[in-house]
Amino acid sequence: MTWLVKDGTGMLGRILFAWFQGSNLDCDAKRWRLFADVLNDLAIFIEILAPNFPPFFTFMICTAGTFKSIVGVAGGATRAALTQHQARRNNMADVSAKDGSQETVVNLAALLCNLVLIPLVTGKVWLIWTLYIVFTILHLFANYSAVTCVIMETFNKARFHILLQEYFGSNNVLPPAPVNFREPVLWATRRKLQINLGSSLQSKCKSIEDVKILQDVFEGSQYLLGVDFKKRKVHIVLHKNCTIEDQLNACYQAELVEYAWLHITSLSQVQITELQLLVQAIKEENMRDVLAISYQYARKTFLDVKSAMESMGWRTDIALLGADEWRAEWDFTTGLSDKKEM
Repeated sequence: MTWLVKDGTGMLGRILFAWFQGSNLDCDAKRWRLFADVLNDLAIFIEILAPNFPPFFTFMICTAGTFKSIVGVAGGATRAALTQHQARRNNMADVSAKDGSQETVVNLAALLCNLVLIPLVTGKVWLIWTLYIVFTILHLFANYSAVTCVIMETFNKARFHILLQEYFGSNNVLPPAPVNFREPVLWATRRKLQINLGSSLQSKCKSIEDVKILQDVFEGSQYLLGVDFKKRKVHIVLHKNCTIEDQLNACYQAELVEYAWLHITSLSQVQITELQLLVQAIKEENMRDVLAISYQYARKTFLDVKSAMESMGWRTDIALLGADEWRAEWDFTTGLSDKKEM
């Protein structure tokens, strides 16, 4: 019965994790790859510990099984994403096969080590725990080193944020390597404003005044952007015909707003006149000016920045920005509508 419950909770955990986090696995492949390794080691720790607590054995085994199921989803999905990144000659099958062979060799070596170690550790609890701790530390260190060495030329929210905040401050477009080294892999990027890409129209258009502001500012644009000063959120509504370039442009404007927000108390550090005006508009919580100034500056500079990104080795034909499924249509003379596109 215990093993039936263990398998059932594992399946449920796998389904729920894929439901809640599936769309994030592509965007933050490195972070979720490391998460899978940490969770796998934690599951092994619980399994080793479980026999020492008979009253909680079933609960602990089910917990470990659930963790391993999540590891299967996160590990498998991120492996596919990283394999795709490594297939530089569109040879994903070749890279995948060699990756599988490499894993088989490692498992074979581990099997041989087990044959040597098992007779030595049998009945020696302190030695088992010592080896477990040592090998776990080595495993986590190796995996941390591995994911931090991966240089991805595509943008996710973290890499886009790091690059643009550096650019707005120094007018310097960084190449992929330093941006990837600064990308956090242990936790999500900490930021003052949360950017929601692919929001519904309802999240932005809550009054006639909102619609008028959007009409004045974003006429002819493939996205709409709004800032919730109280909740510190930026909502970006995407048109159903928007392109990757439109998504990058929208996030570029959102990063402009965040950069200005970060410099509310240090206006003297902002060198660009338009951004100084943007900081002042944010101080006054003047939504119309915030959107108008940031939109016009984004329109004026984005294509040049995009060209600079491409010249430094970034890919702008693909974006892993984690856009939600909401897409909208709007004609400010006849009405607005949106729906989720799967």
